Amino acid sequence: MSQHSEACCTIPPVVSKDYVPKGKYITVNGMQTYVTGPANAKRALLCIYDIFGFFPQTLQGADILAHSDKDRPYLVFMPDWFEGKPAHISWYPPDTDDKKEKMGAFFSGPAAPPKTVSRVPKVLEELKSKGPGAGIETWGIYGYCWGGKIVSLSSQAGTPFKAGAACHPAMVDPADAPNITIPFAMLPSQDEDKNDVGKWQEGLKVKGEVTWFDNQIHGFMAARGDLEKAEVKTDYEKAYKLLLNFFHQHL
Repeated sequence: MSQHSEACCTIPPVVSKDYVPKGKYITVNGMQTYVTGPANAKRALLCIYDIFGFFPQTLQGADILAHSDKDRPYLVFMPDWFEGKPAHISWYPPDTDDKKEKMGAFFSGPAAPPKTVSRVPKVLEELKSKGPGAGIETWGIYGYCWGGKIVSLSSQAGTPFKAGAACHPAMVDPADAPNITIPFAMLPSQDEDKNDVGKWQEGLKVKGEVTWFDNQIHGFMAARGDLEKAEVKTDYEKAYKLLLNFFHQHL
C-alpha cells in the first residue's frame, strides 16, 4: 500500500468492554438500521453484519470506519437484515446435534444468501433517495463471516459499489472470484480454508488484497472477538486499519 494510504488513518483507542455506540438508528427498507459518521460525508459504507446481528464489537467497528480517516469520513449503514431475529451466539461453534440443527435451520431460512443479496440494492436505492444517504457520491460495502458471502455476491457485474471487503468470510467459493468486478479485500482468520482462499485469490481478475490473521478465530472483528484479550484487541485494531487504508485507496 502507498505511504499516503498508510498515513490516512489513526484508529482510536479500542474499548474492550461495555462499548457505547456513537451512532443512531433509522428505518431503511423496513429494517432498523444503525448509522454512524458525519452527516456531511460524501462517501459511505454498507455493512453486512455476521449472523449474530448487532453486537458491540461490530458496532464499534462501524464507528471506527466512520470516524478514523482524517481526509475522508464515511457514513456507515448497518441494516438489521434478520429483523430482530439473529442467530444466538451460543449456537456457535455448532458442536452438538442441537446446535447443528439450529444453525442449519437459520442458514436455510433467514440467512439464505439470496434473500439478503436481493435486498441490498433496494436498501441502497432507498438510502440514495432520502435521509442521511441522499448526499453520498461513492459507496463501498463490507461484511463479516456470512456477510462476507453477501459482499462477494454483491460485488459482481452491475454492482453500485466501488470497492468491497470480506472479513473472516464464510462460504468462500473460488467460483465467485472471476465474477467480482471491483477492488476487493479479504481478511481471513485461522478458521478459513487456505486452499479455498488461495484458489479464490488466483481467480480474481481485479485488484485484490488478502491479509491472513492466522492467530485469530473466525469472527474476531465482529461478535466473537474477545477484546479483553490483548492479542485479539491488537489484531482487531490492525484489521480495521487495513480496511480503512483499503477504502481510502479505492473509494
